[in-house]
Amino acid sequence: MPGDPPAPPEEQEPLDQATCLSLLSSVDIGRIAWADDSGEVVVLPVNFTVDGDSVIVRTAAGAKLDAVRAGRPISFEADDVEPALRSGWSVLVTGPADVVDDTGRDGLAERLPAPWDRSPKPYLIRLHAHRITGHRLPLRAGGVTVERPD
Repeated sequence: MPGDPPAPPEEQEPLDQATCLSLLSSVDIGRIAWADDSGEVVVLPVNFTVDGDSVIVRTAAGAKLDAVRAGRPISFEADDVEPALRSGWSVLVTGPADVVDDTGRDGLAERLPAPWDRSPKPYLIRLHAHRITGHRLPLRAGGVTVERPD
């Protein structure tokens, strides 16, 4: 309304590494990103799991696997939001990745969530977290209106 003071900006709460890893473990879908040969950034949704401070992704042959084998820097992001409450969190993991041999790894592949795309994905990619950052938009009092029918 005219004359009302401006609302203070939303403050993002930075998250420590342990909290970031815990939040990542609470969701199954994230996005993996890299720059291709032309410099164009490619971002694709993936199912994943957290193993220590690494992110594990199952994939088929193709662009993701080619990027890892070429030694391209990889980024991974996952989040969870509640639009009605204007709250949520986001975590970004960056670092090098490699193709994992699951032989003798205590069933690492079996710990991955089932991919939504059921095509064969025989390769595992491990993103080694050189940097993990995250932030949360905390739930704030007010801003929600409850209406009850008469």
